Amino acid sequence: MTFKLDLDLHVNGEDGDFRPATDFARWAESAHAKPTDFVASDAVPLPPSSSVHEVTVMIAGEEPRMTETIRNCLQAAGFRHFVTVHDPAWALDSARRHRPSLMLLDMVMPELSGIDILEQLRRDEALRYIPVIGLAESVSAELRLKALELGAEVLAKPLDLSELVLRVRNSLVFKVYQDRLANEDPLTGLPNRRVFLERLRSVLNAAPAKRNVQALLHIGMDRFKQINSSLGDKAGDLLLGDVATRLQSSLRREDRRAGRRQSDAPMLSRIGGDEFALLLPEVQSAEVAGRMARRILVAMSRPFQYDGRDLFITPSIGIALCPTDGQDDETLRRHAVAAMVRAKSNGRNTFQFYSTEIDSASREKLALETRLRRAIERDELLLHYQPKIDLGSGRLVGAEALLRWKHPDLGLVPPDQFIPLAEQSGLIVEIGEWVVDRACAQMARWRAAGIGDIKVAINVSRQEVVAGGLVPMIGDAIRRHGIRPGQLVVELTEGMLMDRVDATRAQLEALRALGCELSIDDFGTGYSSMSYLKRFPLDELKIDKSFISGTPADSTDVAIVKAIIALAHSLELRVVAEGVETDAQRHLLRDLGCDLFQGFICSRPLPAASFIARVREINGLREAPIGVPPELIR
Repeated sequence: MTFKLDLDLHVNGEDGDFRPATDFARWAESAHAKPTDFVASDAVPLPPSSSVHEVTVMIAGEEPRMTETIRNCLQAAGFRHFVTVHDPAWALDSARRHRPSLMLLDMVMPELSGIDILEQLRRDEALRYIPVIGLAESVSAELRLKALELGAEVLAKPLDLSELVLRVRNSLVFKVYQDRLANEDPLTGLPNRRVFLERLRSVLNAAPAKRNVQALLHIGMDRFKQINSSLGDKAGDLLLGDVATRLQSSLRREDRRAGRRQSDAPMLSRIGGDEFALLLPEVQSAEVAGRMARRILVAMSRPFQYDGRDLFITPSIGIALCPTDGQDDETLRRHAVAAMVRAKSNGRNTFQFYSTEIDSASREKLALETRLRRAIERDELLLHYQPKIDLGSGRLVGAEALLRWKHPDLGLVPPDQFIPLAEQSGLIVEIGEWVVDRACAQMARWRAAGIGDIKVAINVSRQEVVAGGLVPMIGDAIRRHGIRPGQLVVELTEGMLMDRVDATRAQLEALRALGCELSIDDFGTGYSSMSYLKRFPLDELKIDKSFISGTPADSTDVAIVKAIIALAHSLELRVVAEGVETDAQRHLLRDLGCDLFQGFICSRPLPAASFIARVREINGLREAPIGVPPELIR
């Protein structure tokens, strides 16, 4: 008899999705499925590369001659591990104890029938997915349908032993495929998050009886989202698969240590997104975990290949140890993640052991994030304005709006503390909307106060561009406050232009259509390729202050500044120099033809009221016209 797979059959994976049987068939074919390919352990089924000799088959029936015949037949086919139960009352307990990969069950037994056992089996969460082949002398339609309802098939006695072997083999092929869906990450083939957490809990529960240390490494890929954004999800998925392979290769020397028990072997898992976790159940000391982290860093330092190009991606690794850093899985995982975050903040491509100092910093960061979420509704945010001076006329013609946070208890919180936090938490989109509205409202007030149309530049974040709501949000603010064309300048970084190039260009063109001008902030510190200068509708380049600080003494900085100005003017772009602090720098920039500058030599960022006073002072304007309400000049 030839076993045929119904192509309408579906397999229910761990994620709840139904996978067509054709997927299973393709997988079995690609794996060259045969009896010697498949195995299940007593805990988690192993992948199809393992030996069939480790599979456990349970035979439950009252006839010793029948069970012995089946056992001898399967032994001849290569199976070695069997559990035989002759008392049906013990069948369920035996299945719980041995966790068989397959059960052969006599369907007609006195007192407790095979159907009764099968119903109990399907109600048991740990056993419900064990494949069952029923055996019966008389297979009625009623019995066959009842068995099928319970996920079993029934073979008639006397058995065709060749058919039995094929049925057993095919059931195991199907079981292994089902187990892979439930236990493996489909992208990398690594154990999935659920399996990893079960193993972690098991290791930690056994830890008090062991003398050695258990180490958990949380591995996060640095700037992986940029690869997804620039090259697409397909490239990102392929890269994650290559990363998993590279990480596994780092474990081989550790995993093949002589005398290692399976329960002490390391386990690597992709636990979500671009993050992996590595469990080292038995290490002699923290230094061993550190050596493993360094081995991973070295392995990941080589470039990855994609579409004929080299891609570099580095890991940041956090290490937490049991028992010193936590004795339960939740605490240990939280501390490993906190250490990974610290590794990223320390420059990435490094590893960091957990410490109480990190935990304290993490708690402070969480508390600061909670306060930041309330800052908008409590009106704690404000804008300061740094003047921009025209080098030719000496007039104050614009400003950069800079976000400030004045907390009632913490005082003025530095931007480098809360802006990265806002970006990480996703609050930056809401805060960006507040900045645009407040800046536009302020420009309208200044115009009413009689100081003309001051250009105001606002900085937008990568998240605001990616979110896709930037254009309608700015358009709404411009219309509500009556902002004139060319008055609002939107500043972006070079890196932001290279993310989702086509979508970003479309947004910038839409902003230009609204009357906004577009500026590249920190020019010269990002991408070395400057092809974007002709691909995007730009109006202005801002020379980063790192190039200005060395002038005029540093001839290299002078040459760079001169080249940037010449390049920008050849493309009909305005040039702004940032961080000008001395008269010598200002004079040099004027001689080189730079258009505008901002820096402490003119003014630090100022509150709105102080800024308008500075405008009047520099531009020689009289006080506000008679009858203008005081609130319009603030």
